[in-house]
Amino acid sequence: MTDISELLLSRIRDVADYPEPGVMFKDITPLLADPAAFTALTDALAEVATRTGATKVVGLEARGFILGAPVAVRAGVGFIPVRKAGKLPGATLSQAYDLEYGSAEIEIHAEDLTANDRVLIVDDVLATGGTAEASVQLIRRAGAEVSGLAVLMELGFLSGRARLEPVLEGAPLTSLLTV
Repeated sequence: MTDISELLLSRIRDVADYPEPGVMFKDITPLLADPAAFTALTDALAEVATRTGATKVVGLEARGFILGAPVAVRAGVGFIPVRKAGKLPGATLSQAYDLEYGSAEIEIHAEDLTANDRVLIVDDVLATGGTAEASVQLIRRAGAEVSGLAVLMELGFLSGRARLEPVLEGAPLTSLLTV
């Protein structure tokens, strides 16, 4: 394990039986409260943005906003929030996707991405990959190219990577931690 992995992992708190019995929630708020850990995380994800040639960072609601915005600033690129349906004013593009128990929909402003953009998707956790897959589809529908997907933590036992790698079509999937 690298020094940054050890630092990040040491600042993530396990919360048993949240939000329901049997679930081990990974709480990143202690990491965000630690300036050294948050800076290391931001720097590592910004390096991915630079390496992949991103011109924009997309952050997935809601913790992806917390991580993606400083990554975009550090990488010197724009930030685009991917929101739950109905949260953005004006013209939007939307993408529906299935959840374990139902469905959801995400949106971006229609004018926020162009064919000239290379987009790094940033989120805190990769679980089953449903939201990330929908965001890839949404970015492509906007005419932009996906330069990669970067997450703080991948829950390997949920197989989100296997779902996403074909969808990413060769764009890298970077996770700083796999648990």
